[in-house]
Amino acid sequence: MTAVAAGAGTPLACRCGTVRLAVHGQPIVAAECHCDSCREAARRLGGLPGAPDVRAANGGVPYVLWRKDRVRFLAGAERLQEFRLTPGSKTRRVVAGCCATPIFTEFESGHWLSLFSSLWPGGTRPAPEIRTMTGDRPSGTVLDASVPNARRHTASFMLRLLAAWVAMGFRVPKVTVAGGTLDA
Repeated sequence: MTAVAAGAGTPLACRCGTVRLAVHGQPIVAAECHCDSCREAARRLGGLPGAPDVRAANGGVPYVLWRKDRVRFLAGAERLQEFRLTPGSKTRRVVAGCCATPIFTEFESGHWLSLFSSLWPGGTRPAPEIRTMTGDRPSGTVLDASVPNARRHTASFMLRLLAAWVAMGFRVPKVTVAGGTLDA
């Protein structure tokens, strides 16, 4: 897998510009997830009034995975709201409450954030390096061969996550969401 541009010089923001963030260093990986929960969450969040559709044309959800210690919210963090598919879900999606823009997906106890690639302006959007969880995609979904189409998470994908955690000293920074919860 090849590295994608860091985007540190590229402003990342929600659609209305209220929530702004910066990323530093290199991402862990750019991936397109086809798991049932990512696709369902993207569908439900896309149904919010004024919300953008963050899904790829093939139904997957493109993310850029970044170490939590390399993501900084510059403005509007108080507008972030969390959404969980079920009350006990260990995964939360975080949305800008001002304009319903999905910002990131976070796994409980994870050391990274899966930033929605739609935050990058069109010409700077990192292309996926791999598609994951393609075994969950609906039958009839056609995927091109431009990147590997892994049925599950590959060993190299997991090793990249582990290497990032090692580099962080096995820390798991907390990301506070002050805007409450969202029902979608």
